[in-house]
Amino acid sequence: MKTPAKLVAFGAALAVALGGGWVLGATVGPQSEPDVADGGTTSDAMHGSGSGEDGGMPGHGAQGGDGGHGGHAEDGHGGGGHAAGVPAGLSASQDGYTFAPLTSTLRADRTERFRFRILGPDGHPVTRFEVEHEKKLHLILVRRDSAEFQHLHPAMAADGTWSVPLRLTKPGSYRAFADFRPTDGQAMTLGVDLAVPGTFQPETFAPSRVATVDGYQVRLDGELKPGETSDLTLTVTRGGKPVTDLQQYLGASGHLVALRQGDLAYLHVHPVDPETRGPEIRFQAEVPSPGTYRLYLDFQHRGTVRTAEFTVPAEGHHHG
Repeated sequence: MKTPAKLVAFGAALAVALGGGWVLGATVGPQSEPDVADGGTTSDAMHGSGSGEDGGMPGHGAQGGDGGHGGHAEDGHGGGGHAAGVPAGLSASQDGYTFAPLTSTLRADRTERFRFRILGPDGHPVTRFEVEHEKKLHLILVRRDSAEFQHLHPAMAADGTWSVPLRLTKPGSYRAFADFRPTDGQAMTLGVDLAVPGTFQPETFAPSRVATVDGYQVRLDGELKPGETSDLTLTVTRGGKPVTDLQQYLGASGHLVALRQGDLAYLHVHPVDPETRGPEIRFQAEVPSPGTYRLYLDFQHRGTVRTAEFTVPAEGHHHG
């Protein structure tokens, strides 16, 4: 096993303003689509079979998405390959690569096929990606208020068009993150905004360290300390009894995504021991600044992937 992955500290400066931020209003309308040519044939392969390199996995228990959950390489995404001081996921372009959706407006509570491309430095769709934790690309979606989290796995057609069935149940402005590593390139996370028109009712989240999902209880122990390595332990129980037979999911025992509230800066870590069967899953994480972070743990038990969500403050000063 490689050394435990650690979140990369990305400094205090923010590189991108909050385009489409959830605080801008109570009503969300259509946004203009990017100027991307729609050439080629997109893949119509549905997720849920659990077979194939880019297909989704069955049995998502928490969010009702049509794709699966997943992970990334143990040497770390969510900051890998980004220029110093630039948080992951705040930009649609990096190092000549661009996250280009074919549409940026979706209807609420409808399953629609979301299509996009990763354009390379030459302006053409990229078709060669490295497999990281059994997938070539991981798609994270969350509303700007940090609700409605989904972790999906699109399928790629031969022309480089990615496609996934997507259902966004509530109106609002959403952030989509594409987490990938192009062949012969650096790992990166790019982000774009999507709009779901309608009346937006923002949600707020009080600090929470215990999550309940489908009869499972997950407790988070440990403190987030800005600029320092923080040890986090997540303990999974069911009916008051420890779960000691967690299943491997895409090569790991659990996957943790952290988003900084306000700008949705993206962080990703993996367990210290990817082979653990529970009930404890230990992580090492480093957050860049004080603030409130939303944490999303994906874990699999009895063939179903579930997501436990937490809201955790990081207090103190960054000593860097």
